[in-house]
Amino acid sequence: MPEGKTLIMLYTELQPVDSFQVRLTHPFSSYDRQMITLFYQPLIGSEAVSLFLTLWTDAENTEPQEHSHYYLMNILSFALQPIFQARITLEAIGLLRTYKKKETGEKRVFVYELLPPLDAPSFFNDPLLSTFLFSKIGEQPYRQLRNRFLVEELRKEEYQDVSRTFLDVFQPARGDQAMELTSGKEYRGKAKAPGVSFDLNEFNFDLFYSGLSEQMIPKSSVRKISQEMIAQLAFLYTLSPLDMQKVMMIAIDENLQVTEESVRKAALEFYKMNRSPQPPKLQPVFNISVEQEAPKEHMSRDEELIYYLENTAPKDMLRKVSGKEPFAVDIQLAERLITLHEFPVGVVNVLLQYVMLRNDGKITNSFAERIASHWANKKVADAKTALKLSRDEHDQYMKWLKEGKQSAPKKRKSTREEKVPEWFDKRKEKKVKQETSNDFNIEEERQKLLKELGIRENEVK
Repeated sequence: MPEGKTLIMLYTELQPVDSFQVRLTHPFSSYDRQMITLFYQPLIGSEAVSLFLTLWTDAENTEPQEHSHYYLMNILSFALQPIFQARITLEAIGLLRTYKKKETGEKRVFVYELLPPLDAPSFFNDPLLSTFLFSKIGEQPYRQLRNRFLVEELRKEEYQDVSRTFLDVFQPARGDQAMELTSGKEYRGKAKAPGVSFDLNEFNFDLFYSGLSEQMIPKSSVRKISQEMIAQLAFLYTLSPLDMQKVMMIAIDENLQVTEESVRKAALEFYKMNRSPQPPKLQPVFNISVEQEAPKEHMSRDEELIYYLENTAPKDMLRKVSGKEPFAVDIQLAERLITLHEFPVGVVNVLLQYVMLRNDGKITNSFAERIASHWANKKVADAKTALKLSRDEHDQYMKWLKEGKQSAPKKRKSTREEKVPEWFDKRKEKKVKQETSNDFNIEEERQKLLKELGIRENEVK
């Protein structure tokens, strides 16, 4: 997805001013931290882990805290887009569940619920996570990690169990009052890790089951294998329902029985023989699906311009205007106007163009922020309002410029000519020529500017 389009979609899904709270399903332990660092970090990356640990720390406050996402941007030193990508990565891997409050308005409220990581046995037994971890860190580190969490069996034949039971130590007592106080209450405890959320609808089970022969593979045996495991293996090794039928044929034993372990081994063998000897790798894909308003079929020039300004990332707008890659300082200014001053994208695009055309193509932070302050006081909230205000301000500026030139001595007749964009000037050409002196031809300068910006005469005004 192009970066500019992703940025626009991102602002419609999450903005820095949106607030959030964090809650834990249960108190996490140092064991959970080891699992996050050693098992999950190779799969999800350091940015996602940093976000998880930051949310974890914040959730340990005695009183729930509400922050804006701008707070996260400052704490993590991340832009909004990496934070959003880290969030959806945590959601996909089963470490985070996100809830959005059902309310109208531009400012949204989220609740981030942190979920516990899988323990080592569950992680190694998960076909998706264990395989992706193996492909990510390699065989030797994988073996070392597995050995680190192996339990050394106690040789019970060499020892005698001398532990006392509960009744050996304690005697029963009346607990009616305690039962009344605790009955019907929910308590925070150790929650079961949900693991990876997986959509079973992606696999065609009807086709899979219909192609299995009852004489060769009894359906009663196949039904013992969980559908989640079948779908995960098919996804992991890119196997179709017909391929999974062949896997079942390999997994069945002489008693016409199959087990989950035999199916896992058979799927791996089938993958090695038909796909690749190398283990599959995890490929992140960030798909931000946000509905956008489609452009109208018959739009006026102003409507086309407004649609372009409101649906184009400032970076792309600057690239089109200048014909080259914009400087980082200009992009940071645009982001600051959006995140700190809470201007919509369309207003920022108008403001930047206005600054460039008033300042001989240059963007200066002081000038831009002075205009931003003025527009904020005017409560400019959309590109249409910003365009009208820009035109009015430019007309006033031209009036002052004209009056200054008329009152100035002839020997100091060296006023700098201003390039006027087409969308600033809504007057007819005849009126422009009447109000303009011979030594300051606005229409000529306008045509030069249109040529520099690559805008045709019949395009947006």
